[in-house]
Amino acid sequence: MDAVTGREKGGVLPDGLGAAIRGTAADIAALLEPGTDTRRRIPGAEWNVGEAAAHLASANVLMADIAEGRPRPYGDGTPQSLAEANARSLAEFTERAPAPLAAMIVDGAEACVRALETQDAPPGPVVSPLGPMSRPELGSYLLTHMLGHGYDLARALRRPHMVGRDRAALALPFLLRAMPRVAEASRVEGMNARYAVRLWGGGDFGVVVADGALSVAARPSDRPDCTIHIEPVTFLLMALGRQGQVGPLLRGRILVRGRRPWLAPRFPGLFTAP
Repeated sequence: MDAVTGREKGGVLPDGLGAAIRGTAADIAALLEPGTDTRRRIPGAEWNVGEAAAHLASANVLMADIAEGRPRPYGDGTPQSLAEANARSLAEFTERAPAPLAAMIVDGAEACVRALETQDAPPGPVVSPLGPMSRPELGSYLLTHMLGHGYDLARALRRPHMVGRDRAALALPFLLRAMPRVAEASRVEGMNARYAVRLWGGGDFGVVVADGALSVAARPSDRPDCTIHIEPVTFLLMALGRQGQVGPLLRGRILVRGRRPWLAPRFPGLFTAP
């Protein structure tokens, strides 16, 4: 790490992001050992283990191509178009054996990190399935995507998941970029509110809803209507639609403050999980 910039060797990715991507890919690959029953269903999802792993393998290759500067159109950024693109990709990519998929997941993640870390990359944003992003944001996107589906695979296979606080914090840059794009128009319409979201252990941001539009800021408003203090893993799993809010509220993993605390239960519904 560079002691001045706080960035990893290569000068592009924030400290820890490359290692988190590689580590998450390795943790997912460890779930897909030879003999794994890839027909096992993922709780609460349409896919089975083999389909989720195949999606991850294809997505990691896609992310590597984007990082290397090769255009890869994949929907128009809306949840519906991404779901349709996912369905087409799974129909075309038929590998479901665990070992080849594990290798592809690791190789794709490694190729993406190498491309993101290079100093010779062209300047400017890259075009991801959720719109233009900086290279660090694309790395955060790759990590977030693997954490969500890796969590699904671990649950289906009844193994410990790989979502920890450090990795959840590294997912935040992507989530901040994506949130305005996945705002639910019908929930935002007619609403005016200022939220501050503060992650335990560090990291915060603001969300403003005004006149039918939602915006995200890297720093919260000085006078938020509602402040949500939340444990980082809980925040990530809720943001990805893997967890509801009732359980975390009862367990004290979400604390609410502010002049309009009743706005807190509405917050998750403002978004459609990407």
